Amino acid sequence: MNLKKINPNLQNALIENGITEATEVQSDCWSTLKSGADAVVILPKGEGKSTTIVYTVIQKLEKAVGESTRALILVKDKEAVLAMLEMFEKFAKYTDLRVFGTHEKGDLDYDKNQISLGVDVLVGTPTRINAMFATAGFNMNTIKIFVVDDADELFKLRSDTIVQRLSMSVEKTQRIFFSADLTERVEVLADKIMLEPFLFGVEDYEEEEED
Repeated sequence: MNLKKINPNLQNALIENGITEATEVQSDCWSTLKSGADAVVILPKGEGKSTTIVYTVIQKLEKAVGESTRALILVKDKEAVLAMLEMFEKFAKYTDLRVFGTHEKGDLDYDKNQISLGVDVLVGTPTRINAMFATAGFNMNTIKIFVVDDADELFKLRSDTIVQRLSMSVEKTQRIFFSADLTERVEVLADKIMLEPFLFGVEDYEEEEED
């Protein structure tokens, strides 16, 4: 994977899974995502959107630390949760990162108990994550990276209010939206919760805004 200063073990894991070349958008956004800045990344389906999320989080966290969640990834449904967990299993094989997934079809009390034992990365649907943190009283301020996958689809389903509420529970974090399309809902919420976000994957967008 030809990304500047990528963790060598992460790079090896990616190569072992057949990912050797970064796309143009992946190359463009890498330094920004690694720096901790807020961003909106537009990647069509099949262009490595979920892969980008997983390797960015692994690069940022590197190893297991403490008991509190440090990365929160919101996805659209159970299938997306399972797919993301499978990617972490492959790409984080040379780390000791603890990754856990939760969704509406699982047992809420069991999931809360597992998280209380110590998790670095939590992947879940907005509704389940909201219910979990609302009832369990977990500390959201340990989250260092707050990611929304398929933001256009999630916000179309009115999950943007939940995402905004969860984001407000974190005092300081890196916020990243990944989306196949730059919809009005994605733009509006990015403006509300992000600090001067960067935009990747949409050509000439900034020029159009200035005209």
